[in-house]
Amino acid sequence: MRRLLAFFGLGGGLADVDTARGADASPTTIGTGMTIKGELRGEGTLTLRGQFEGDIVLEGTLHVGREARVDANITAHAIVIGGVVHGNLSADTLVEILPTGALTGTVKSGSFTAADGASVKGEIWVEPPIGVPEARR
Repeated sequence: MRRLLAFFGLGGGLADVDTARGADASPTTIGTGMTIKGELRGEGTLTLRGQFEGDIVLEGTLHVGREARVDANITAHAIVIGGVVHGNLSADTLVEILPTGALTGTVKSGSFTAADGASVKGEIWVEPPIGVPEARR
């Protein structure tokens, strides 16, 4: 429940991940009526609710809303999927697929979670981040 509240910006959880990293206090949202093709690069929290095709490189958390459709290679600190994503994902800390989410592609992350009802097709590699002592693995 905390993650769902954090997804909508209504509580702690993943929003705290960005704050701890010093990310900008105001998140960016790409709304449902938007279609973008190209490359997105930046810092902070990004919420996609529209359509995107291309590459995303983010020093922060990417939220893919339930109405979003994304065809992209994504690199971010954390990735939370509530919509449809096709592509290769690389996250420093976690990739989470919500009950409304669907992912087709490859995931490489320190943590992976898929809720009941989520759809996942592809390869998943879960490895601790580089620099984590051997004893903690």
